[in-house]
Order: sequence, then C-alpha cells, then structure tokens
Amino acid sequence: MRYVEWAMTSAELVGRLFGLEGQVAVVTGGTGVLGGAMARGLAQAGARVGVLGRREANARQVVADIESAGGEAVPLAADVLESRQLLEARRVTLERWGRLDILVNAAGGNRADALVADDATFFDASLDAFDRVLELNLRGTVLASQIFAEAMARRSDGDAPRGSIVNISSMAARHAMTRVMAYSIAKGGVDNFTIWLALELARKYGPGMRVNAIAPGFFLGEQNRALLVNPDGSLTARGEKVIGHTPAGRFGDAHELIGTLIWLCSPAAAFVTGVIVPVDGGFSVYSGV
Repeated sequence: MRYVEWAMTSAELVGRLFGLEGQVAVVTGGTGVLGGAMARGLAQAGARVGVLGRREANARQVVADIESAGGEAVPLAADVLESRQLLEARRVTLERWGRLDILVNAAGGNRADALVADDATFFDASLDAFDRVLELNLRGTVLASQIFAEAMARRSDGDAPRGSIVNISSMAARHAMTRVMAYSIAKGGVDNFTIWLALELARKYGPGMRVNAIAPGFFLGEQNRALLVNPDGSLTARGEKVIGHTPAGRFGDAHELIGTLIWLCSPAAAFVTGVIVPVDGGFSVYSGV
C-alpha cells in the first residue's frame, strides 16, 4: 500500500512539474518534420496547439494527427514574414482559447541557391539568396516573437505576464561549417536574439516571461536530406563526416526533441531563461580525437 501511495505521489509530482494541461501553444513551422513533431509532443503533454505554417493542407494534417490522438489543435495558415498574417493567427488563437502561453519558433531552413558549393567560392555567393535565408530564420523568429509574445506579456485575463518562448537554433550557429554560410549566420543571430530577448522580457515584464532555445544536432528534414543521404539511403560524404563527428553514431529522430521542449515550457523550468540547449548526440562537445 505504501508503494502504491508513493507511486501515485510521484506521478502527481511529475504532472505538476512537466504537465502542460490548460496551456496554449503556437508552433511556427509546425508543418515541417521537426516543427510537426514538436507540435504533436506539446499536445501529448496536454497543451492546445496552434499549428502555424504556409501550407494550410499540411497544417491541417498535423492538426488531424493531434486530434486523432485525443488532443486539441487548430491550423493557422501564415507566413512568419507577413505581420498581417501573424496578427490574424494570434487573433484566431486568442478568440478560440483566450490565452497564449507558449511560442515555438520552428520556422526556418536553408536554400540551395544560398549554399557555397565545393566547386565555388565565397566570392560567388548570391547575396539575394543570403538575404532570404536571413529573413526566414532570423527576421521570422523576431517578428513571430514580437507578435505572439505581446499576448503573453499583456494578458487580457489580468494575470501577471507569463509565457515561454523556445527558439530553434542549430549546430551551425556555434561551429564553422562549410557551405552553409547564410544559414550559420542566421542561426547565430537566433542565438544572440534568444539571450537578448530573455533579458529584455524578464527585466520589463518579470520572471514569468522566459526565452530559451534548442540547438538540434543533425536531424534529417526536407532541407538537408539531399546533403546528407543519397537517394539509395546511403550516406553522402558529408553525411559520413557528420556521423563520424557524432558520438551517438546516428542522426537524431524528431521525437527526441520533445522532452527538452516540454521541460523548457513547463513549470520545471520556471527558473531557466536565456539558455541554448544542445540536443545533438554529443556533436557539440566532440573534438574529433
């Protein structure tokens, strides 16, 4: 009997620390491989989720997945570079659920024309493509934060400012990598913005406003698959280098981001702000020796 009581108490403690029941989240880039997994994970933890992406049909599919698993979600068709669309997405979210507690800035990616190819040089790089990558990854993160975090800081329910913003960084932000100049610079900017906004919001709105980031290692997605894996499933030369520098010896699975995300959004991380958490199989700490 004592063991049962202890087990129930432990379960209650875990729920109190990590449960997201009653909270409302918006995930930008929620139609992508990583963003979609994170949207589903937040819903599994009890949050109601706005799945935001440019492709409405894809957003509706993620919503259908969440609803079929017993969760609650709504598709939000919007481009993170269009303020009017983001404002409309915020309006829909607040009209439906009356609050906003979590923002995950997962919208981002690279472009083929922004890569510095092995047979090209820095002097050949397209600055037009460079600008587009910076806009999507950095400006899109800043603009979405500006619009959605306002609903956290200026809550219509009269509660004290409260909310968790989780940005998505990259290993490319902290390690020099060939080819991905624009993406590396953009994600470096996301890291700096994360710590800047953490200080700004906490100082002006109190400790309930928190900003952190997750820095994924190498996960296969739409943007990088061709760089890392051949059509037959074998590794490219670049993919072999990545795996060789990852102590875990494999690529990550999208669901392996969920635990860190839930922690950063939960009461368990109430005293955590301004940190960038690597989820990378050891890539960031391996010297290669």
